[in-house]
Amino acid sequence: MCSTNCLTEQNVVKKNDGGDHFPLLAVCLGFELLAMIVSKDKNILEEFSAIDYPSTLMFPRNINLNGTAFERFPPYLLQKMAKENIVMEHHHYGVSPEKFHKNKNLSNFFKIVTTSTCKNRKVYVSSVQARKYPVTGFQWHPEKNAYEWGLPGIPHSESAIQVTQNTANFFVRESRKSSNRPSNGEVLEKLI
Repeated sequence: MCSTNCLTEQNVVKKNDGGDHFPLLAVCLGFELLAMIVSKDKNILEEFSAIDYPSTLMFPRNINLNGTAFERFPPYLLQKMAKENIVMEHHHYGVSPEKFHKNKNLSNFFKIVTTSTCKNRKVYVSSVQARKYPVTGFQWHPEKNAYEWGLPGIPHSESAIQVTQNTANFFVRESRKSSNRPSNGEVLEKLI
């Protein structure tokens, strides 16, 4: 299975293998697409009930967060994320930990960083980090806490906003490591 989006995953791998730190952040549908591409299984997704659903993130016992989006999150915020509904879920599909571990393409490429539980008490993979590449996937929406007000369930507490900010800071740090950037002249040409 390969589509035009498959080229993104292949280019990210190729650039990183070539020495250019080239990060990829896949959120919600992007995570689902990436899971299908990496797993080489268009049926890897299962149904989950997580529409307009504030939730927690459960970190596996003894997880090493170095190199993950959560590496610089303050300990108190990690604890809140595990106990309080301060992350926003909004999806119909996901990958169960069982299917994740059974698919060697997926489990060899990614490690599970967090899981979450949907409205029907089914557990799904909610955050992954590639083992070798700067590729992060979220089945939750870090951006909604700070920037969306259309759904009633979106958490907007100070802690929820800190989740958004810390996630953004992680991806900006990762992006700054890349040598892939336009010249000053190219930037000036594109200014309005």
